[in-house]
Amino acid sequence: MLMQPPLKVLIVDDESLARLRLRGLVETCPEPRAEVVAEAASAGQAQQWLSAHACDVVLLDVQMPGPDGLALAAQLRARAQRPELVFVTAHPQHAVQAFELEALDYLTKPVRRERLQASLQRVAQRLAERQRPTQAEAGGAEGDDSVISLTERGRVLRIPLAEVLYFKAELKYLTLRTAAAAHVMDGSLSELEQRLGERFLRIHRNALVAKAAVRELERHAAAEAGDGEGGGDSEPGWAVRIAHVNEWLAVSRRQVAAVREALARQSL
Repeated sequence: MLMQPPLKVLIVDDESLARLRLRGLVETCPEPRAEVVAEAASAGQAQQWLSAHACDVVLLDVQMPGPDGLALAAQLRARAQRPELVFVTAHPQHAVQAFELEALDYLTKPVRRERLQASLQRVAQRLAERQRPTQAEAGGAEGDDSVISLTERGRVLRIPLAEVLYFKAELKYLTLRTAAAAHVMDGSLSELEQRLGERFLRIHRNALVAKAAVRELERHAAAEAGDGEGGGDSEPGWAVRIAHVNEWLAVSRRQVAAVREALARQSL
């Protein structure tokens, strides 16, 4: 069996003692193996380093002088190829915002080695999933027999992609919804959006839906609280109704036109 190379870790924290302690935890982690390839004392230093280098995961503090860790995470989110993000901070109140930025994990200081190891194991699992060839890359056409694999209560489930109605981000996990059940899985909506292509549509920062499952689009008062994008007015937001389960999901204003186009194509 080939030994996997160690995870490449960037530590971003304005406190030198915090960086030193975190480096020690990373380098004594037994599995997966990991090495600290660089340190940065600010978001600006980290951004400069990342513009010329690559790493697998960024261990990121929230509160720092200048742009904070959340601002750096928002910048990295827009990159096609970005490292995984694990926040390491003394401020637990930012957890919800961190997961909205698709952080893989959120650790509070003082960090325990076992807790950090669990986060790094998730990073290694995510990297392995990326390297696994999809059906299309293996030479087969993407079709109804393509599947999403996930682990649930110790079982490995293979869910046909044709049965998936939507994926929704729920803090640190994703919910995969079919007509029959809801399943919890690891992953990020950005990766799924790239992998699944034209069959799915990003309707909101927290939701990716199957185009074929969208039944109608309308102004919907219930969508107002869920639509955190694009303005703070009190008008009702937009929402789509999902087939089979008759659930309504919020649509961000910027995606309304794309949803209308998808509905129009279904009617052709």
